Amino acid sequence: MNPGDGFGIQRVQINAQVTNEAGGGILDEFRAEFLASWHRLPNKSFFFSLLAAWVALFHIFGNSTLGYTHTSSLFTWLYYCYNPMQEVPGADDAHGNFVPFVVLGLLWWKRKHLLALELKPWWPSLFLLGLGLLVHLAGYAIQQPRLSVVGFFVGVYGLTGLAWGWRWLAASFFPFILFGFSVPLGSLAEVVTAPLRHWVAAIVAGIAHLGLAPDLVREGTQIFDRQNSFHYDIAPACSGIRSLISLMLITAIYGAISFDKPWKRAVIFLSAFPLAIIGNVARLTFTVMVAEVAGHQAGSAVETNAGFVTFAVAIGLVLALGHWLRERPTSTLVPAPKP
Repeated sequence: MNPGDGFGIQRVQINAQVTNEAGGGILDEFRAEFLASWHRLPNKSFFFSLLAAWVALFHIFGNSTLGYTHTSSLFTWLYYCYNPMQEVPGADDAHGNFVPFVVLGLLWWKRKHLLALELKPWWPSLFLLGLGLLVHLAGYAIQQPRLSVVGFFVGVYGLTGLAWGWRWLAASFFPFILFGFSVPLGSLAEVVTAPLRHWVAAIVAGIAHLGLAPDLVREGTQIFDRQNSFHYDIAPACSGIRSLISLMLITAIYGAISFDKPWKRAVIFLSAFPLAIIGNVARLTFTVMVAEVAGHQAGSAVETNAGFVTFAVAIGLVLALGHWLRERPTSTLVPAPKP
């Protein structure tokens, strides 16, 4: 038996104990912070009782279509839209699964500011609650569950103001506005994807004609060479709608937490539109280059497996734009004292 084995075992045990204590410390710290914030939050029973009744309303009488999925629950309908059992053309709303967690995370990030406010009931918030109910009734009557989704979140926002006041409404407006990304677009996304597909195809063809693939031909959203050694159709999923929605969500969060000036936040948010196109152009141009060099099969493999290129290029440009917009500290030169 190696005499150093005992020391080795003891060292491993000590390292494991330190790791466990560190992990436990983080969890204990979060638990203590959560309980402290929970105790400081007033009118909890009032708010959560009303919230439970509001949720029950939309669970029982939330969806009147009973078509694609036979349910009267708005939440079951939303789950079907976010996670369809089969691929639905134009449907790409899986990001809706994560939006509530993003909003809760941002509320937790702002907890110190929110809890420092004067929190008390504010009865004019009943107007927001009534507005949410009216929007839902309109959506229920004309069988448009998307309107009911909007009505539900407007009502939840109104309930927070009813329990904690107008100052809470003003301070929490940004996190709550992100619930707009929870509204499934479905076939409505075609309004955006159709022009995006044509723009991406035209830009890729223009770049190819500069020398990358001079014989490339574009017909609508299809690009191919004259020998037909490769042929691609820029489908809606490749047009940028996936990266656009994700980028809009990310740029909204990044702009809000990184900048105070509204115009800078607006610039960061609106940059999602051109950057989604740039990212897709970069990916498809790279696909054409690979197809020219290694053939259609290699190009298809790139097109299928290199979707991360779109997002990586766009995120890199967003960060570069944010770095450019960030204010530099001004240095003041103090004259040296005379000897």
